[in-house]
Amino acid sequence: MAGPTSPEAVVLLHGLCRTRRSMIPMERALAAEGFDIWNVGYPSRTRSIAELADQVIPAALARCRGAGARTIHFVTHSMGGILVRAWTAKERIPDLGRVVMLGPPNQGSEVVDVLGRHWIFGKLNGPAGRELGTGVDSTPNRLGPVTFPLGVIAGDRSVNWINSLWIRGDDDGKVSVERTRVAGMTDHIVVHASHPSLMRDARAIRETICFLRTGTFEPAAAGH
Repeated sequence: MAGPTSPEAVVLLHGLCRTRRSMIPMERALAAEGFDIWNVGYPSRTRSIAELADQVIPAALARCRGAGARTIHFVTHSMGGILVRAWTAKERIPDLGRVVMLGPPNQGSEVVDVLGRHWIFGKLNGPAGRELGTGVDSTPNRLGPVTFPLGVIAGDRSVNWINSLWIRGDDDGKVSVERTRVAGMTDHIVVHASHPSLMRDARAIRETICFLRTGTFEPAAAGH
């Protein structure tokens, strides 16, 4: 879409091995609610998480500010949320509003623990993919608590039963519900959706809008 024309902008960041097209359902829903959208595409398989954050976040912020936005929100899928964490761990965003993360590997993923050592995983997922394990030295686990208003939406349906065999507890086929959590988050809910469908799930979209507007998820959903 064209850039922001109102004081409030939302930056959409897709996940690993995806493109901005995966966020179009969310883009359309948020635009219909009056938000101005930057749906950002980036080469997720080409660089480290830190390098991707440096490439993507400041450019998106500059575009929003240049178009007149005074408050900038983020809605992310999967690794897109880790990019936001990586950037905010080193740089303050004074005009940052609220952030919603869909299926973020905030404590890493056991799938990466199992498959990350194989060359084909690196070829398919790039250097950033290998950073998403559950070890204490993995990138998500080194970033520390979040310092911004954050709502996390986890999924508990899997379309990849093989991956789910390696994941403890309820999961979305890539990330366990528990590992989507991060210290400092404001709210957390679980929806009945798989990892690749979270961005177009009707309830996830509705809850995203609610959090951006109010700073919490719908009261009946909180804690579930």
